Amino acid sequence: MTRTCPFVVGIACFAILGCVTVVQSQVTLEVTEGNSTCIKAELSASFFITYDTANGTRTVMVPLPGSAVVGVASSCGGDGRSPWLVALFGDGHALGLGFSSNDSLYSVANLTLQYNLSDVSNFPEANSTDVVTVETTSVGMVARVNTTYRCISASPVIVGGATVTFSNVTMEAFMTGDDLSPNESVCTADQSFTTAPPPPPSTTTAAPTPVPTPPGTPSQGSYSVSNSNGTVCLLARMALQLNISHFSASQNQTIQEVVNLLPNQTTSSGSCDPTSATLVLTQGNATNLSFLFTLNSTSNRYHLTGLSVVAAWSDMTGPFNTSNSSLDYQRGSLGRSYMCISEQTLVVDQNFSLNTFQLQVQPFGITRGQFAQAEECQLDQDNMLIPIVVGAALAGLVLIVLIAYLIGRKRSHAGYQTI
Repeated sequence: MTRTCPFVVGIACFAILGCVTVVQSQVTLEVTEGNSTCIKAELSASFFITYDTANGTRTVMVPLPGSAVVGVASSCGGDGRSPWLVALFGDGHALGLGFSSNDSLYSVANLTLQYNLSDVSNFPEANSTDVVTVETTSVGMVARVNTTYRCISASPVIVGGATVTFSNVTMEAFMTGDDLSPNESVCTADQSFTTAPPPPPSTTTAAPTPVPTPPGTPSQGSYSVSNSNGTVCLLARMALQLNISHFSASQNQTIQEVVNLLPNQTTSSGSCDPTSATLVLTQGNATNLSFLFTLNSTSNRYHLTGLSVVAAWSDMTGPFNTSNSSLDYQRGSLGRSYMCISEQTLVVDQNFSLNTFQLQVQPFGITRGQFAQAEECQLDQDNMLIPIVVGAALAGLVLIVLIAYLIGRKRSHAGYQTI
């Protein structure tokens, strides 16, 4: 069943398009089985999709229209199958959300976007008439079981060469009633705008806030992604450290927590296509980190375009999730790996940054499952330049002293005459 709600006006900003005012309709979608509802979502969404034309590439914004309907592929799950909500819209387009859960949390574990390039109204002058399907397992929508996930703020999700931006989302899966639960799990973006009431006055002296112990340098892990025929298409070796600002349940204030990713507890997954590659690192049920690399087929240069994280750490009041799909880090050449032994800080937004150490990554052009020749980052080049300059300066100083000594000896001998 689909119902159309009043229009919502939002503003989306992207590096390619600049700031675009987007008029989105909010749609209500329900998946039912018999007389029971198992998934209900009220949301707005827009899709920023880049495709090839005769004159290069073009990026368009396709909104999820109010006419979207629930497709027959939607399911409440069971018998080993996951619950799915599939929304059909336009001329052969579809958005699919697959859900999973454990004892305490449920999440959107898979997002699939299908778009039809033969739809000239949305994709004018497209070189292809193919139906393209892209998917990601890094979505960032996590909620406590038996609560409604709520996120009014715009939340971009990177999926292949597209970005899906959700807003005004209230959604629940694995429902026990016919309507959304009154208890809510609020996304991190909305929590940052919520002002906590001031604490009541106290006559006792508050204990000092404990200072978190720095976790030290993280261990290096090795990760890879293979395509459908088993060929390795992405390689990465790196040590990672997450810096997240979140509201602490124990300290009743916003803190910055630094946590190392543990390679022996982390699994890797992802996907590759000719111009984009995704690496997803998952550490238990607590941390999910996703990297998106894109390749410019004209210049044969790649870079890290997107980073997203979902974290459900013990001291958080709710799951933290954020992403940025307009980054410009780790630039390398096709057929070469990118290396940076020095510590780098990759800023994603005001609440999340990622520290990398001993990093080597190659998302494209891998042969025989091994790293190609490395291109060093500027930090490593600068660190090599400093000892070279110091060594050259010391060598010059020694040379000057030696020349002065030799000149001095020559003058002292010139002062004596034979009798």
